[in-house]
Amino acid sequence: MKLVNYKINSNDETKFGVKTDTGIVDIAKAWEAANESYTIPLSLEEWLQVDEDSKKLFQDFFLSNKEISAFTLPEDQIQYGPCVPKSAKIICVGLNYRKHAEESNMEPPKTPVLFNKYGNSLAGHGENVEIPSDAKQVDFEAELGIVIGKIAKNVSKERALDYVAGYCNANDLSARDLQFRTNQWLLGKALDGFCPVGPYLVSADEVGDPNQLKIETIVNGKVRQSSNTADMIFYCDEIISYISNYITLEPGDLIITGTPEGVILGLPEHEQDWLTAGDEVTIRIEKLGELTNQMTLPLVNEEQEQSTM
Repeated sequence: MKLVNYKINSNDETKFGVKTDTGIVDIAKAWEAANESYTIPLSLEEWLQVDEDSKKLFQDFFLSNKEISAFTLPEDQIQYGPCVPKSAKIICVGLNYRKHAEESNMEPPKTPVLFNKYGNSLAGHGENVEIPSDAKQVDFEAELGIVIGKIAKNVSKERALDYVAGYCNANDLSARDLQFRTNQWLLGKALDGFCPVGPYLVSADEVGDPNQLKIETIVNGKVRQSSNTADMIFYCDEIISYISNYITLEPGDLIITGTPEGVILGLPEHEQDWLTAGDEVTIRIEKLGELTNQMTLPLVNEEQEQSTM
């Protein structure tokens, strides 16, 4: 299943939907009309929290409801939200593709390199991402996102994928000049909107093996990254197990698993054409759809306007 957070208008409350071939189903409206005696999750947060039996009940309702098409909206009539909760932990893995480590002139790590982003960094498909005025070296990073579906603590590699609710496209946008201003990467990584995800959370059963997926970045129509998750140094099961030994993972937590070669930082200096306002960046991972965002200039607030008068 492909699960969606969305709005009809910017001021609306977030709705929960499922993608079909004809559009996005409003689950709450479909459920209200069905007038069933049992309950199902009516938000993405609820869906992530319930057990496998409840997820199966949800899927059965969706697949068996013959009136579902009456509650379907075309995708061009909705505004996508991030496909994970704002409260989620966002744990990032650095230097996790062999060829990316090579282009960065860094030794492949012996253990996963971890850093974090926060909820402020989340953005949905189609949402504009503002470039801070003093950030001059903004880079793209196509990444496979893992969304956790059960509390995971000290899980084995062999069982790690059992704790996955689903997967999504992610773009680990990075302002390199801010990232390397100090020895800590946080500033250049955790900027507002610098972690677009989506458009869908695709359930784990629909994806299958996450370590065999084609992954690409397209900038203004040109392919800039093209690889496969098979090139990961640490596969998804290893990453989940490793993190869970130190940090308890909870439903809705997002792990983004590193980027392949082809980022701007890996190019010779004279070829580094950094992202600027107007650039359109698409992340495309096999089975997960396409995540597209446009880079924009910061909005000028009232205080800034008054100070220039």
